Amino acid sequence: MLWCAWLTANLCMWMNDVAAAWLMLSLSDKPVMVALVQAAATLPVFLLGAPSGALADILDRRRYFIATQLWVAGVAAVLCVVALLGMLTPTLLLLLTFANGIGLAMRWPVFSALLPELVPRQELGRAMALNGVSMNGARVIGPMIAGAVIAWGGTAWVFLINAVLSVLVALALLRWHRERKVSALPAERFFGAMRVGFQYVRQSPEMHAVLLRASTFFMFSIASIALLPIVAKQLPGGDASTYTLLLATIGVGAILAAFLLPRLRQRIGRSDMVNYGTLANALATLLLAYAPTIWVAMAALLLAGASWLATANSLSVSVQLVLPDWVRARGMSVYQMAMMGGTALGAALWGQVATLADTRVSLVAAALCAMLALVVLARVRIETEGAQDLTPLQFWNEPELAVPLLPRQGPIMTQLEYQIDVARVDEFMQLMQESRRMRLRNGALSWELFQDAADLGHFIEYFVDGSWVEHLRQHERVTAHDQALWEQKLSFHQGDQAPKVSHYVARRVKRA
Repeated sequence: MLWCAWLTANLCMWMNDVAAAWLMLSLSDKPVMVALVQAAATLPVFLLGAPSGALADILDRRRYFIATQLWVAGVAAVLCVVALLGMLTPTLLLLLTFANGIGLAMRWPVFSALLPELVPRQELGRAMALNGVSMNGARVIGPMIAGAVIAWGGTAWVFLINAVLSVLVALALLRWHRERKVSALPAERFFGAMRVGFQYVRQSPEMHAVLLRASTFFMFSIASIALLPIVAKQLPGGDASTYTLLLATIGVGAILAAFLLPRLRQRIGRSDMVNYGTLANALATLLLAYAPTIWVAMAALLLAGASWLATANSLSVSVQLVLPDWVRARGMSVYQMAMMGGTALGAALWGQVATLADTRVSLVAAALCAMLALVVLARVRIETEGAQDLTPLQFWNEPELAVPLLPRQGPIMTQLEYQIDVARVDEFMQLMQESRRMRLRNGALSWELFQDAADLGHFIEYFVDGSWVEHLRQHERVTAHDQALWEQKLSFHQGDQAPKVSHYVARRVKRA
């Protein structure tokens, strides 16, 4: 049911993009304005990625998904009415496209976070490929429906169909009975949840690699899609049906790639898949730039769609494998911010180049820049075959306190004391680098390690949480990887007793 809901939501997205891009072509003959339609559709994901990810992690994901569909339906209804009244201007169309993109921005993180709840970890790659089939199947069917409706009655009716379909998806989601994970702790606060999400990404080198590769790939690969309405119009006999056919060809290429991915993964790692996909997309963009007929353009876009799906799937699976469930929507939202930020920047950039020069120059420049970036980033790997085991564990017991603490009381400082063999201090220091990342990833405000100046084997590790409830969240966020890290630290500790753990609560001192 969720797959069908996602398929329908993607149908609405592609139908809206086709209608808006073709409508802009009738409102303005400037290439930059046509390219800005793509930028307006994707920019909200960059701007609202962090808030949407935080909301998806702290609110009920089912209700949140339904709310996003109702938002999209409302925007589509407004677009329909304004188009029927003949009141659309280029600026108003961009604003309403941006508003529709807000629904996309709020919807993506919640759906991305739901997927690992429904399938086991070992099936995640195949499930995401199936989602790729959904998205790209919509890319095939959506433009064809939009093209037919535009030819029959005009773009306004495309927006009306989108509004109806979005409401139907919301009604379907009402039938879904999701089992929520019950926590004894109160829900996270909005801004605190955003801080922890960004902090987790900041302390994850694996995320850094994926974000860098994603932003650069989409910045250069978007040129062919952003400028596609102009390419279609310039081809012999080019019209709205030509544009929808070319856009559908991208989806066909992506669907074919989805069926080939399982075999490709057995031979090619994710980093190499991204490298080959980037190169193939750049070659497809070059071929599109010099395509003399629609058939050559379709061949180029078939390759572009296949490379797009293979690259995006490899990047998305890598992100999913390095995110625990408690921060999954926030982490995915940051990934989507990087992806859509690159997309929006690239669409505006290549549209401006096409305005100052021409479409062919812009496409060639995008392809050459993609190849250059591939050389520069060759050493940035996203392999996750040996990824951390992020299975949640109830490892830590609740601390014993002399007096109960209120949930919002704090800050709280936790102190751990280790006695280490002096000869192994350098090894211990390297291990504590990972301990620092783990504490900060799980939400700590600060972390430090101190060495006793009189006893070089005596170390104190401390970290500070904003409140007592935030400290207890650290207990809920423990994973199998965190437990293994703790056992490694224990192997360095000398003595019969485990490292001493103490908890301190901040006390206010009145000024004299």
